[in-house]
Amino acid sequence: MATYVQDQSIKTERKPLNNPQTILVAGGIAVALILTIFLAFTQHIMQPILALIGVGLGFTLFHARFGFTSAFRRIASVGNGQSMRAHMVMLAVACTLFAPILAIGTTFFGTEANGYVSPIGVSLLVGAFLFGIGMQLGGGCASGTLYAVGGGRSVMFITLIFFIIGSTIAAAHFDFWMVDMPSAEPFSLATSTGLGYGGAWAVSMLLFGLIAYITIRIEKKRKPPKMAPVPSAIGWKRIFRGSWPLFAAAIVLAALNALTLLTRGTPWGVTSAFTLWGSKAAEAIGFDVASWGYWQDSTAALQASIFADTTTVLNFGVILGAFIASAAGGLFTFTKITPGNAAASVIGGLLMGYGARLAFGCNVGAYFGGIASFSGHGYIWGVMALGGTFLALRLRPLFGLSVPKPKDTFC
Repeated sequence: MATYVQDQSIKTERKPLNNPQTILVAGGIAVALILTIFLAFTQHIMQPILALIGVGLGFTLFHARFGFTSAFRRIASVGNGQSMRAHMVMLAVACTLFAPILAIGTTFFGTEANGYVSPIGVSLLVGAFLFGIGMQLGGGCASGTLYAVGGGRSVMFITLIFFIIGSTIAAAHFDFWMVDMPSAEPFSLATSTGLGYGGAWAVSMLLFGLIAYITIRIEKKRKPPKMAPVPSAIGWKRIFRGSWPLFAAAIVLAALNALTLLTRGTPWGVTSAFTLWGSKAAEAIGFDVASWGYWQDSTAALQASIFADTTTVLNFGVILGAFIASAAGGLFTFTKITPGNAAASVIGGLLMGYGARLAFGCNVGAYFGGIASFSGHGYIWGVMALGGTFLALRLRPLFGLSVPKPKDTFC
């Protein structure tokens, strides 16, 4: 009998393929088209393009169950590195695509292309560690929260609400962390070392290879269970029905991130929109949000429509893409909320929101986007988030949340 590890959040993958929820699929596509048309007539032309990219991101994330949270949990708990190696493929493809874009420095619309290269300091260390704890308690990372909401996982609505609240609180504390706490200058493998983007790409490939090799060595030592195989359609139908291979999804996500960079001039991000949403809500109930340090250089965003915000549009697209994918697989359903996972979602959401603002982003903006942009802070983010994961594994049982065990068997 084969031994597998599978997270509680994806047990539905063991079930046979369900019939498509046709009405929901049609409704999701209709909403996506209405959003795209609305943006085309009311916003800059890049906004409808970003909405469609977001749909592609959400569709891919759901079909592959491409997890950042689960990847960190599996390597930390039982030593299974399959998902981490998929991360390395994703990062390798992204760096390969980002390098010429950043070297040329222009986008489809003639604006400047800039990667995510952020300072390395106390805020990064604390924020990434808090985020690592939060994503293991909250049941998903930033992108995971969005696609789980799109898939109907009820408890993730709680995570999302408190993610927004935590991010807003951190924006109010912005000056303390960014001004009062020690910080070094941003470090780029490409521009801070003299290697250029070609040399930075070569170093990055070596680092990804080394990390992949380390995960293989860990697996040989710990002999972890394998990830459970999941049902899927055959041939081209697999695009719409069932699970995608992790490595295929890794390539698609990297390509869509590069397309985002070419469209709006910065890589894919998630959590800055949460800060905007929360800050607008705080302003509406009487807080002097414009006086917060976080908004000193971008007060116009507070006054503009949320549909003018590129990250907001991407987020809406991710939710819609995941909804369409889940309905196409016959998997959209609202799940049960228990007191334990609700409490964990509140704490996890707050920690992720607060941590993301301190760490210059989340698993997408800081880890994925940072490393793809050849920034040193992306690697440090990953190490600190992994550290937070180890601590969170001890906390999860307190809320009735499962932790993968070496002898877990799913048949």
